[in-house]
Amino acid sequence: MSADLTTVERFAVTQKITLMVNRYEIRELLPDGNTGALLAFAQQKRLAFKEEVTFYTDENRTQPVFSFKARQRLDLGATYDVLDASGQAIGWFRKDFGKSLLRSSWHLGFANSPVELFGTERNKNVAIARRVWEFIPFISDLPSPFVFHFDFTDPEGTVLLSSQRKRSLRDRYEVEVPGARVDGRLAAAMAVALDALQSR
Repeated sequence: MSADLTTVERFAVTQKITLMVNRYEIRELLPDGNTGALLAFAQQKRLAFKEEVTFYTDENRTQPVFSFKARQRLDLGATYDVLDASGQAIGWFRKDFGKSLLRSSWHLGFANSPVELFGTERNKNVAIARRVWEFIPFISDLPSPFVFHFDFTDPEGTVLLSSQRKRSLRDRYEVEVPGARVDGRLAAAMAVALDALQSR
């Protein structure tokens, strides 16, 4: 990685779909909106009994740098731990299924800290429209036309992390971490999870 993901304030996540795995590029987001250096490369195996996504320094996947892994197998309410390359905890996240029935909502926490962020879709109408789309046979298999935006706030209501899906042939998200107050690895894990786990 040519830049320090832990302190980055803006980056883009782009999904690459293959037959057996989902792959994600995390790149610097430049002021003009273009992407810059590769910060990490993630790979998710499909249909795994215990969800895990590993992030590497490059597409050759020779050096893992962090990951997230479900604590439980096939559990809709699973908590996911975000771990560094040595297995030390960076933080965690889990979906709030009660609140997600109408509007997807997540909890995001830090290792060794009681502070917890709450993330939800910014636009309630888009959230409801996405639900309708997902229940229409055959249509739900097509790429979603809806652009959605998640904001994660601290208990005082300050936005510390946001992820916005952009219109693109491939799923692409622009992520902002104001003041780098959230470890970029935790932010990247959460951003990938918003795509990889959203329908679960």
